[in-house]
Amino acid sequence: MPTWKNCVRRKNKAFVTGIAGFAGSYLAGNLLEKGFEVFGLLAPEEKTENIATIKKQVYLTRADLMDDRRLVKIIRQIKPDYIFHLAAMASVGESFKKARPTYQINFFGTLNLLDAAVELKTLEKVILVSSGDIYGRAALETKSFDESRSPEPISPYGVSKFAAEVLGQFYHMHHGLPIVRARAFNHTGPRQSETYVIPSFCRQIALIEAGRQKPEILVGNLSARRDISDVRDIVEGYYLLAQKGKPGRIYHLCSGKSLSISDLLNTLLSLSNEKIAVKVDKKRFRKADIPVLRGNNRRAAKELGWHRRYSLEETLKATLDYWRMKIGH
Repeated sequence: MPTWKNCVRRKNKAFVTGIAGFAGSYLAGNLLEKGFEVFGLLAPEEKTENIATIKKQVYLTRADLMDDRRLVKIIRQIKPDYIFHLAAMASVGESFKKARPTYQINFFGTLNLLDAAVELKTLEKVILVSSGDIYGRAALETKSFDESRSPEPISPYGVSKFAAEVLGQFYHMHHGLPIVRARAFNHTGPRQSETYVIPSFCRQIALIEAGRQKPEILVGNLSARRDISDVRDIVEGYYLLAQKGKPGRIYHLCSGKSLSISDLLNTLLSLSNEKIAVKVDKKRFRKADIPVLRGNNRRAAKELGWHRRYSLEETLKATLDYWRMKIGH
């Protein structure tokens, strides 16, 4: 692994919080391919499995987002040109059980990072990653959203991400930080945690195929409809926001289509030769669930030139194959 002291001092230094997370690991690889010098923040006990293949190419340090003094020291040392803030408590379902940590990390962690970034004079862009989940109750009124729709979050996660967005806009307006807000809708792919619906399905199918689970898949609410993209497309959007995004603006990164969880499950089941029964497990239902999410990505397409490169079928197959390989080892 490179050390901080011997890093090459060149333009396009990117600081990625949450670098070892699902999307963070893909973003780090994307930035390396584009010639960036990549610095990453790991949580104190965070594993690095997701970045195993690029670990020797990035500069890593560990710190708690709640440690404001440590963050200031790190930012001063790196002097990044770009900051990509992905670190978060990211599970909607878990946020109901862990509401206070969700608020602390997603809001106050963001506050500490932005405070540390204020003194940077050559900062090109801060990409503040938010979520389509902040729209919440607004989904009861309409099925499609553009960036002007007023959020009405219905989960601790949604509340925390919207609060962090408001904070980011304040720091842009009052401190001059070049902050762009990315509202990323659902995205998936290999390496995503099994606590999320598509990896959960894929893992169960892989276990069934391996003879390690009876041919029955446990599911939650199958009627919810989601706007789902490939994680590789989403992180390309983050890169394009760093290059072309307008500070103070919000951008949707989404497919513009919604599919029911039932449809997604049926596609995955069709990729297996096993005959698998579907069993509803009430424990997998959320306390509050948004019935439909479908974003409008026209602003990202027009201003960034962003578009999806991967079909949903490609993404689902890649994710299932990942779990087949993981279970098989």
